Amino acid sequence: MGICWVFPGQGSQKLGMAAGLLAHPLGRDRFEMASDLLGRNLGQICSGSNQSNLDNANELNDLNNTRNTQPALFVLETLLIDLLYKQRKKANLLAGHSLGELVALYAGGVFEFETGLKLVIRRSELMAAAGGGAMAAVMGFNRKELEEAVATTEGVVIANDNSDAQVVLSGSKEALAAVLAAVSCKRAVPLAVSGAFHSPFMAAPAAAFSAELDAVPFRNSAVPILSNTNPSPCSDGNSLKQRLQQQMTSGVRWRETMLQFEVAGIHTVVEVGPGVVLSGLLKRSLPALVTAQISGLQDLGLN
Repeated sequence: MGICWVFPGQGSQKLGMAAGLLAHPLGRDRFEMASDLLGRNLGQICSGSNQSNLDNANELNDLNNTRNTQPALFVLETLLIDLLYKQRKKANLLAGHSLGELVALYAGGVFEFETGLKLVIRRSELMAAAGGGAMAAVMGFNRKELEEAVATTEGVVIANDNSDAQVVLSGSKEALAAVLAAVSCKRAVPLAVSGAFHSPFMAAPAAAFSAELDAVPFRNSAVPILSNTNPSPCSDGNSLKQRLQQQMTSGVRWRETMLQFEVAGIHTVVEVGPGVVLSGLLKRSLPALVTAQISGLQDLGLN
């Protein structure tokens, strides 16, 4: 029976998520490196010890600022990976949701930690600076009705196809409003993001990030990876890079990714990172799969 490690992306962050890991020797080193590159204390940002100094939700030292969220999640999740490897734990398949795809690439040995961290910092800066557009999560809908509304409305796409019952739309505010007015759903929730991620609105930052990736050598992955833009198992470094270069402007095909678990003979899926968002999607979509979470030292038996 196979094991798959999955890595959550932006939206899974929460204050205190690095508790315990900040005191671990490897954790201190990793967070110090990230803080030096960022020019601000990422550990304090994760712990929320600087909350009294925040003027608004967009303050540079806020964990929910994209410039902090993405590096923080990358440092936390890659640290957990290395601790799992130290315990001789292994996976047969890897997959990450949005930002989590870069974590999966690290887990497969495609690049070193510092290289990945620098890429994530650059990615976060580009995405945070991309103005315009909005995103909304939609739950409990008729898929055919929703897809038709999106197809006939200019300026909106399905950014995250998370499951049969949940998608995230991305596009202009006007286009989003038009689609939501045209379809019936149980719930629609606007997301607090700085732009229309995973849509054509990201063309400029995607081009800049693609140029960054061109200069970075990608090794072949030691474990097959399911990419967001192409959820078929892949280990070839060049192909994985090409898939990542398309990610910012393409949708996250997580519903199809989950279906690949059965095809690949996966029995257990371990969510490595804060929260249980991906585990929840799996339990509702594929209840026969065993799910587990590794979010901190306690889950590794190290506290």
